[in-house]
Formats: sequence, C-alpha cells, structure tokens
Amino acid sequence: MNSRITAALFALLLAAPAALLARADAPAQVAVAPTPDQSTTTRLVYGLLSDSRYAYRPRPADDAMSEDIFRRYLEALDGNKQYFTAADIQRFEPYRLQLDDAVRGGDPSPAFAMFSVYRQRVVERVAYAQKLLQEGNFDFSGNERWEYDRENAPWAADGAELDALWRKSVMNDWLRLKLAGKEPEEIRRTLEKRYAQLARSVDQLKSDDVFSIFLNAYTASIDPHTNYLNPRTAENFNQAMSLSLEGIGAQLQRQDDVVVVREIIPGGPAALDGTLKAGDRIVGVGQGKSGPVEDVIGWRIDDVVAKIRGAKGTQVRLEYIPAEDGLDGEHRTVTLTRARVQLSEQAAKSKLYNIPAQDGLPARKIGVIELPTFYQDFEGRRRNGSDYTSATRDVANLLARFREEGVDGVVLDLRNNGGGSLDEAVQLTGLFIDRGPVVQVRESGGRVTVNSDNKPGVAWDGPLAVLVNRASASASEIFAGAMQDYGRALIIGETTFGKGTVQNLVDLDRWPASEGPRFGHVKLTIAQFFRIEGGSTQHKGVVPDIAYPLSVDANEFGESTYDNALPWTRIAAVPHERYGNFQPLLPRLQAMHARRIADDLEFQWWSEDVARYREEAAKKYLSLNEAERRAERERQEKQRKERQAIRKEKGLELDPLAEDFDDGLTASERDVVKDAEREKAAEKRPDPLQREAAAILANAIGLLEQDRPLTAQVLPLTASAVRWAR
Repeated sequence: MNSRITAALFALLLAAPAALLARADAPAQVAVAPTPDQSTTTRLVYGLLSDSRYAYRPRPADDAMSEDIFRRYLEALDGNKQYFTAADIQRFEPYRLQLDDAVRGGDPSPAFAMFSVYRQRVVERVAYAQKLLQEGNFDFSGNERWEYDRENAPWAADGAELDALWRKSVMNDWLRLKLAGKEPEEIRRTLEKRYAQLARSVDQLKSDDVFSIFLNAYTASIDPHTNYLNPRTAENFNQAMSLSLEGIGAQLQRQDDVVVVREIIPGGPAALDGTLKAGDRIVGVGQGKSGPVEDVIGWRIDDVVAKIRGAKGTQVRLEYIPAEDGLDGEHRTVTLTRARVQLSEQAAKSKLYNIPAQDGLPARKIGVIELPTFYQDFEGRRRNGSDYTSATRDVANLLARFREEGVDGVVLDLRNNGGGSLDEAVQLTGLFIDRGPVVQVRESGGRVTVNSDNKPGVAWDGPLAVLVNRASASASEIFAGAMQDYGRALIIGETTFGKGTVQNLVDLDRWPASEGPRFGHVKLTIAQFFRIEGGSTQHKGVVPDIAYPLSVDANEFGESTYDNALPWTRIAAVPHERYGNFQPLLPRLQAMHARRIADDLEFQWWSEDVARYREEAAKKYLSLNEAERRAERERQEKQRKERQAIRKEKGLELDPLAEDFDDGLTASERDVVKDAEREKAAEKRPDPLQREAAAILANAIGLLEQDRPLTAQVLPLTASAVRWAR
C-alpha cells in the first residue's frame, strides 16, 4: 500500500532512509501544546519570513496566509483524502483563519489538535483494512477500479464512503500479491503486517515531527523552496551536501521491528573491521567500551542512527543477530571506532563510450561524467580552504583522467541532479570557460550581483555536451544555461525543471545564542538567479538543443506545478564572450540522431515505455478485474523476455533486471540484501539516452572536422573541431 505513506511520514523520512516503526505497546505521545522551544522556533521563523527583509518575497501573516497554511497542513496529513471526512474538515473550520495568529504568537496548538484527529482516523482505517483481510471476500471479476489519485477529489462524506475507498485500495494490494503468485494465507499475513506497521508508524510520530509538519505548511506558503529543518534534519542535510558523516559506515534499513544493515560502505569502520555484513540485525547499541547496551528493537530508525553516529575517535558497541540466523538467533557484539565516512555513491563518476563510425564519420571515444548533485563540504571549506569535498574538484580530476585516456569529447550527465551549491555551479562552469560571468543573482531589494569565474584557464577545452531531463534543477540549470549562453556545449535531453531561485540555510540558534542545536534551520529563498543573457530559468527551464521525447509533462512535474512559484521575468544581459553558435549544426545533428534512434532498439523501447507510462498515468486508476490485470502483467513479462532474447541474439548489453517482475511487496518487506543487490544491478542497466548523447557529440566532432567553413561558422573563436574553448 505504498500510496498510503502520507506526506506526514515523508516529512519524517527526510531524516531516515526507511519506514519508521514503533512498538505497539509504546506509542509516542504528542503534546496538545507546544514546548517553549517550539514556541520560540515559531516566532523566529515568523520573524524571518513575514516580518523581516531576509526573505526574497516576504509574506504577511494574515487571514489569506492562514487559509493557505490550513490547506497545506491538511495536504501534508491527508493529501490523498483517505482519512478525514467532510465532517472532520468542518470540525477544523474554526482553525482556518487562526493559523496566522498561531504562527505570529508562537502557539501552534491547532496543529496538534488536528493531528490528534488524524492519528485516530489512521487507527480506524487500519482497523477496517484488517477487518477486510479477515473476511477475505474479494471479487475480482467485475468492472471495479481503484482511483488512486484523490488529490482533487472532494472529502469523503462519511465513514461509509471512506470504507468504500479503502475496500478498493485493499483489493488492489491483495490483487498485486495474488498476481505475483502468493497464496491467500501468505497475502493475508503480508497485508496484516503492512497495515499494522502503518498504524505504528503514525503512533511513533513525536511532537517535534508534528511541529515540523505544521511549520513547513507555513514555510511552503511563502514559496515552494522555503523549508524548516529541525536540528536532526539539518544535520542530515549538511551531511548530504558534504558527502560525509561521522559514524561506522553502514547503510541501515527498517524491516519489521528491527534495524537491518542494508549495505556496508567501503572504507568505513564497519568495512575495515569486517564483522558486520549486509542483512545483520542490530538489536542493541551501547556507548564506549562499558556503557550500557540499550535495546533498540522497535525504535524509529532515525533514533537508532542517532545512537550509532558520533564523533570520530569514539567507540560504539553494537549488539546484533547475524543475517543467517533467525530472529531468535544468538546475539553477538562488535565494538567499532567511529570515523569520518565518505559517501561516495553520490560523488561524480565516469564511464567511456566507444562510438562506432557512422555516415562516413570515424569512430570516437567519448567520456561521460555523471554528477548526481552539486555537493560541497561547507564546514570543511571553512576549516581548511585547500582540502574539502567538492563536486568541481572531483569533476576536474575525472577530466584530467580523460585527457590522459585521449577521449575525443565529454558528456556531463546532469539528469536527476536537483542542484546543490550555487558556488559549485559557478566553479564547475569555470572548468570549461576562461573567465567570465556565469549567473546573475537579484536580491529582494533589486540589487543584482554577477557571479563570475575569475580563474584563468580551462580544465577541458574540447567538445562538450550536457545531458539534462525534467528533474535537472537549480544549480544544474545555472550550469546548463551558462554552457548554452557561452555556446560552449550542446544541451541534450528534456527541458529542465524551471527552478530559478536561490536558497540560503539560516541557523536559528544564532539569535538566542544557544549552546547546542535546539531550534533548527530555515532554508529560505533569498534571491532569484538569471542567466547571463538576462532571462530567468524560472518556470521555463533550460530548453535543449537536441530534444528527447518528454518523459513527463510540465503540468505534472516542475516549477510550473507550484501554485505560489515566482513568475518568469527578465533583466538586462551582461557582456560575455561567445565561444560558439551551434544553430547551423543542429539540423544535420537532428537528422543523424533521428536515423540512428530509428534503428536503436533500446532507445525505441525506452520511448515506447515512456509513452505507455504516460498513457497509464493519465488514467489515474487501476482496474480491479483480475483477468484484465493478469493479461497486462503477462504482456509485460512477455515483452521483457522478448527484448532480452533480442539483446542476446544481436549481442547487445543484457538488462540485469529483465526477470525482475512486480512482487507486490514494499521495500521494507523484501529481503534487504537482495533488494540492495537489485538496486546495484539497476545502475548497470542499458542507458540508451546517455549513449545517444555520446553519439550526438561524436557526430558534432565529425561533421565539424569534415566541413571547415561550417567549423568557422559554429566555432569562430577557435575554428577547430576539437577545441571548443580557448
């Protein structure tokens, strides 16, 4: 029942990698009134966002905002309208115009009152779902369907209407497991446990969690990218940006009531010690060599992680049950010394493509750099300006390796890169241009600052392409936009997200001069960025030179889907050098691209899958007719097998997930070790979009080499097919 994980739980999951569960006999207690720290925090956030000049677009806390907060808080608790009834919403009606006063006065008591009703409704819904499982009287031969997207639906009139909705949801969960070959008793046990865990997840939400959900309903009323981060979430945010943490180097996941080791991070204390392995269950945590071991069975995973992490050089004792033993297996203990652990999975990575000769053009070697995020260790940079984790530094090292390997061109893959450090976007641009403006930043008062690369020289002066998709946002758009404005790179893929605003992280503890982290941080919008040609990426994004089929519409995903996003606008351009103009080259590249993908099975299969996905997603419902669903499943299984057979016949790279069919389970229900292996295998799947970007760049080099007048037109500064910058 993955659709039933609410936005409330997602807010909690920001601080943890898996579902958060509690023991049924020890539910967390949510206060009915805020703590003194929560009251102080609310007033501090109000001062930042509604009563100061810090925010780019401050908004007064008035009745209009109160209605907005009210709506967003309800969406966070029950965005799919499957718990509250219309009567509940009417019961909350007095709060609709009170929430601005709650924020201004530092008294978010209404939020706790609304959450109390939400918690009760979850208990009732789970009880009803469990009752349906016991009856097990499902008819999958009719024409019923499950409408899984209820965002725009009216609130259910009463409990009976909710019963009808939940019956179809439970039927869908049951049918998925049945189609996966599970027997009725196994299906019943699986779903009973799943729904019970849902109830325990909500039981375990603490006052701090409810407070964070409410405060984020307020911050989101300012603009889509202003957020409140409680102290633990802020710590995780900083660790994600620095790609490092202090701990034992183990990725953990929640499974039933136990925290399980999903993966051992190479180079960390756990890997160097060699005792723990994937699948081991952690049941107790003790501090130092002699501190008492606390039983952590049934704990939230973020609480367990907080116990395991700690300052480097300190020790932690873990009581665990080996993976090969059952839950009643012998408990063992390992002592580990914490250290700084590098999270290399999100670091820049490289690969090589050998592009064969085509249309009289020679074969080429193209290097690809995958950059998942624009990371930077801000604290490390403050401590030691010459040695800190940086996306730009890692990319520069990979470019140096490419030069040694003699690659002909480089593709920078920014698909699904949601951004990160603005400073890194500027520095990364500097690897490919020889000094100049990169991005314009306009503050709330109207002052415009130009952020420039002032370092002479380039790390790579050769052919360059940037691969983007709809999920490429913010810093990715700054970089891609600068490369397009300079005529420095071909932009390939989909129009990007359209986020043209700048956020800064403000530590709320700096004002009360707190001795430790108490009040959290606010990530607030402080400016809007503009391309050096003057236009904003806001809403419009960066439009590629060579476009791939759209995987998602702008009205489904992107900045344009936010109801309070800033509008698009333009400011004056700033003078900048232009290395090239690819327009004369694009028609020939488009023609070669079209001919190639017509014969590229993987690309055609991807296009077919995208079209079918969009067609199915547009329906926003699933049939509950077993014969219909089984026929569709069999069609998909047959298609996968046929495609794999064609790959074998033609000597193509095989899909490691070709036999991976829907098992009806959620991530927390699968075998942890096998699921981690599957995740790794997914990274090795054929990537026709990346390979095609490499082929387009190879074509560009070849066409320019063959046509010197065209080269002089496209690259007037260098007039060289292999040097695109000077």
